[in-house]
Amino acid sequence: MNGATYRIWEQTLVVRCQAGDDNAFAELMELYEARLRYYVGGLAGQTDDADDILQDVWLDVYLKIHKLRSPKAFRAWLYRIARDKAYAEFRRKRPVPLEDLEQQIAQETPDEPAFSEEDVERIRDALQRLSNKHREVLLLRFLEDMTYEEIAESLCCELGTVRSRIYYAKCALRREMERKP
Repeated sequence: MNGATYRIWEQTLVVRCQAGDDNAFAELMELYEARLRYYVGGLAGQTDDADDILQDVWLDVYLKIHKLRSPKAFRAWLYRIARDKAYAEFRRKRPVPLEDLEQQIAQETPDEPAFSEEDVERIRDALQRLSNKHREVLLLRFLEDMTYEEIAESLCCELGTVRSRIYYAKCALRREMERKP
């Protein structure tokens, strides 16, 4: 499914959810569950906590989806809820290293270059050393393929702030990747 078709399908599911279709809600959960788990795990720091956070996220989505005015805004709205829940958990506990980057890379498409295990480890280690705000924008931009506008909406900040954070996050990641172990 190409990007435009995917977005139309997603919007259709949102409208169906707003109309009370539980099957559509289950499909939305299926579409986003793995990606949200990775995103939340990266923010909250522990995959054990990710399941609890995701349960809270999906409960909020289920209870509040009827308030969403534009189905086009669903993805940004969903990630904002996930971010808020993860940061609430993050405030309760100290962060631990980002895990399971290997899973994301293992799901790469055949057109993408393959990464060695050493490459994966270096990327994961470099991401762990980034600040939360840098890691967060990189995850949203490159793993979730969000537009700058969607990221701004998810993070409740200005478009210029997103551009700046992504630029500085890339610089920070490059520095971390170039560091000698």
